[in-house]
Amino acid sequence: MWSEIDVPGAEWRVPEERMKGGIEHRVPLSPAAMDTLERARELYSPAGWCFPAPTRGGRQMHPTTLAQVVRMLYRGRCTVHGFRSSFRDWASEQTSVPHAVAEAALAHQVGSAVERFYARSTLFEKRRGLMNRWAEFVTR
Repeated sequence: MWSEIDVPGAEWRVPEERMKGGIEHRVPLSPAAMDTLERARELYSPAGWCFPAPTRGGRQMHPTTLAQVVRMLYRGRCTVHGFRSSFRDWASEQTSVPHAVAEAALAHQVGSAVERFYARSTLFEKRRGLMNRWAEFVTR
């Protein structure tokens, strides 16, 4: 939703009600992501969706739309969830970012409850650098 995008801050704030863990997730947006969003403004949706479904009168895309497109394009060789897995493998194999930074980028919890109690940082600025590198990698 456009209401979740902080354009000047290049950040997407996913509200807790849409997160599995029930905690708001802040996503640093790379210049490539911001460019994509800027181009998406032409897809105006009165409901406020960044990427509305053109066949649904500007409403939210059906939850299976992206899965159907990926299945059609790649004939079952990958899945939508596979994109997250690809990111995680790339972060481990092609960067030297700490494990916690890569996991935080995926909104995963790391460590025991006691560790999480004391390590409360979201590692946001480190994740920003990681997401910029990921964007450069996937847009080459």
